[in-house]
Amino acid sequence: MDVIESARELGKLIQQDSRYINLQNATAANEADTELQKRIADFNALRVAITTEGGKADRDNDKLAAMNAEFQALYTEIMSSPAMVNYNEAREEANALLNYIYQIITGSFNGFDPDTIQYQAGGCSGSCSSCAGCEG
Repeated sequence: MDVIESARELGKLIQQDSRYINLQNATAANEADTELQKRIADFNALRVAITTEGGKADRDNDKLAAMNAEFQALYTEIMSSPAMVNYNEAREEANALLNYIYQIITGSFNGFDPDTIQYQAGGCSGSCSSCAGCEG
């Protein structure tokens, strides 16, 4: 089996992993949550309005401050909603898996034994010049 074929097999295994599946389910739940989607749309519209108001030469600073306060409140509301909390947790777990896979591949490419590479929470940037060293 060549490397590309092995990568395709890895891709299939990733799609069977519970962390990947949880992320897909959390994404679908967010998309199906009409109230959450409405708040996100309101948030995005408010962001545009703030940018527009802030770019005016004769901007109303009181209006801009009120809009910013509403923006922050809406952001907090969105991020604390159960669907978004679940999504963010699922995304963090899936990203940790992806980072670990990347660390194994990068470490292997740099000559380390893939069986001894351990997960490093900070991740690997891929630049050895800024690294303290891979853990084998």
